Amino acid sequence: MLASGMQELRRDPEWLACLTYKSVATASPRPGDIDLLVDRARARNRSLDVTGMLLFEDGCFFQTLEGPPDALTTLWSSIQRDDRHERIEVLSEHMTAARLFSDWNLLLGGRRDSIAQEAPALPPAVADHVARLVELALNADDEALNAQIASFADQGWTGDAILTVLIEPAARALGDAWLDDRCSELDLTIGISMLQLAGHAVRYSPSPRSIRDSRYRILLATAPGEQHMLGTTLLADQFLAAGWQVDLAFPESDEALTNQMTAQHPDAIDIGLSEAMPRHHALARLRGTVEHSRLIESGHPTVVSVGGRLFAEAAATALSVGADHARKGLAGTSVRLAELVRQSRKRPRGSKK
Repeated sequence: MLASGMQELRRDPEWLACLTYKSVATASPRPGDIDLLVDRARARNRSLDVTGMLLFEDGCFFQTLEGPPDALTTLWSSIQRDDRHERIEVLSEHMTAARLFSDWNLLLGGRRDSIAQEAPALPPAVADHVARLVELALNADDEALNAQIASFADQGWTGDAILTVLIEPAARALGDAWLDDRCSELDLTIGISMLQLAGHAVRYSPSPRSIRDSRYRILLATAPGEQHMLGTTLLADQFLAAGWQVDLAFPESDEALTNQMTAQHPDAIDIGLSEAMPRHHALARLRGTVEHSRLIESGHPTVVSVGGRLFAEAAATALSVGADHARKGLAGTSVRLAELVRQSRKRPRGSKK
């Protein structure tokens, strides 16, 4: 399993192997299936001294595993034979001197079927990293923040993992700090801006050739009047890396947004609320914005996606605002919307979704 350049480190008992992969579920899990899978995996991993993190969302698994090289090789062989998933892709494979998930035999993240649930507590090592990012962001220490993010990439973290495990939780922690009156609105704005700048250093793996050749066009927009643009700008990096044609909009009104859509006729639009604040009061207005976007006449339908903390925490769904998709996070959005655009092209014009 391990690359040849790591063989010397493999012989050192102090070093651990670390593997990150993604895959696609072969069937839609029923309620409780993921929890049962995790319970069994935890027991197996504990016996092998393997720790890690598992994310499941939109039918895809994303997992990081760490432990003794021989034990991880045994576990990886079992994972590859598991018929509950397919299209397994190794994203990162390296040796490390310390565990990231030292106090967890398996951390489960992600959402299933848009059911509201309390987010699992982060393992101490990850919580410490998030707290450090928040501290640097509030202190407007952009150099140290960029260096911190770059160090995770150097350790083998993928762009999706950095977004999901570090940047998005840090943004929500900034929002909580403001809600708890532990920082001012100015501090919050500066902190989010610092995360936004650091997030541009995240690198993404190339998308499948089929997506890159499609040359789909997306309009990434903040919800009209939304001041926090962290999610929208970081999505721009992801979609550009995936080969999409990208336009950005920070409209003050529904009319300004629809005017831009009329001029550009995008294949998809993502309308983002704050990644830091819950914004429950904005739900009714967002519904109106989505309705406005549906009025645009073009030769093909536009897929409408929405996002922000309100959706990440499953407090709202795509159905509640009339959208086609509600992203639970930033990672993987370009792939999911490409699938929805392809599906929309197969439907007769005027047919219901």
